[in-house]
Amino acid sequence: MAVSGVSVRKVEGSQDFKAFLEFPWIIYKDDPNWVPPLLSIRKGLLDKKKNAEWEYMTGEYFVAWRGEKPLGTIAAFVNHRHNETQKEKIGWFGFFECVDEMEVAKALFAEAEKYIRSLGDFTAMRGPANFTINDECALLIENFSAPVILMPYNPPYYQKLIEQSGLGFEKIMDLFSWYSNPDLIQSEGGHLPEKLVRVVNKVSAKHKITVRKPDPKNLRTELNLLRDIWESAWEANWGAVSPNQAEIDHTFDDLKDYFDPDLARFGLVDGKTAGFLLALPDMNQVLKLAYPNPKTPEFITLLKLLWYWKVEKRIKGQRILLMGVKPEYRRLGVDSAMNLSFFEYGVKGKYWDTDAGWVLESNTPMNQLSVAFHAKLYKKYRFYQKPLK
Repeated sequence: MAVSGVSVRKVEGSQDFKAFLEFPWIIYKDDPNWVPPLLSIRKGLLDKKKNAEWEYMTGEYFVAWRGEKPLGTIAAFVNHRHNETQKEKIGWFGFFECVDEMEVAKALFAEAEKYIRSLGDFTAMRGPANFTINDECALLIENFSAPVILMPYNPPYYQKLIEQSGLGFEKIMDLFSWYSNPDLIQSEGGHLPEKLVRVVNKVSAKHKITVRKPDPKNLRTELNLLRDIWESAWEANWGAVSPNQAEIDHTFDDLKDYFDPDLARFGLVDGKTAGFLLALPDMNQVLKLAYPNPKTPEFITLLKLLWYWKVEKRIKGQRILLMGVKPEYRRLGVDSAMNLSFFEYGVKGKYWDTDAGWVLESNTPMNQLSVAFHAKLYKKYRFYQKPLK
């Protein structure tokens, strides 16, 4: 597709793929808040032969050009597993990066829509997602500070390119990130609020709720237990699709190097596992310092990353990545008990900053729980959708 000197072409060869892969370093070269990914991680995510998510997706990558200059990128795809699980018939766009030119953005979206229409009779196109809601997803629309691990970041003008494109995109869901630190949680006496602790402990005793940390020596077993809870806890959530075994295995391979058992909890009711909470050290804090880029051999970047992480101990934050309670155990206080145990450690632990995100705007119980623990709503993200009928 060509519009006013802008052409959008499907990625077909190695040079096209290189342009797609490395384009973010063009967009964010002067942005002090951007955290560049490791090239190997980004390449593995985009590789249709290596990324297990492509077992249930059909899609293509596209680059917008003016002459030999890349101006933007987009992925267009259909997640068949999502459509089967959520009983929808939609396509997706993701990996949207673009110069601040409306005609370029419109050309990218038009090509993505054209491709999705070519795959069948779909009702809508939704995004952004890279590739599922278990990955980086949604558009940052408030507080353009540095992102935490596995959370999206984009220039503020992307919102304008989507909402003012005239192509029919509308908000379908907002996501929240909540921020906390020991100063916010503690009472004036330097402890967790006495009333909160008393109420949670009373409810836990009533319903025989206990909390344990995972066993790091049996991480794979614990991760599969987490998966079982995840499938049940998130089954009715908007957009949720539980990972397959290949994705679980990939997650285990990623987690085993930086998983911290102090940052995870299993909640039990009368000895039966009912819920989980999983946080990760914010690796973005050292990744930003190491600053991966296509011109630097990755082993040098990894040495820098290890230095900042292990020697200088620059990681001072964490992100609560996942939390869920099985439906039959909800409203008993399992989530509060896990949070209390987690933040009791956090008050005296090594990670000062906590990002609890993301949370669906429609998830009233979890948002209320965040308020109860004195967290502050500090970032918002948005999913968009346009009809294809």
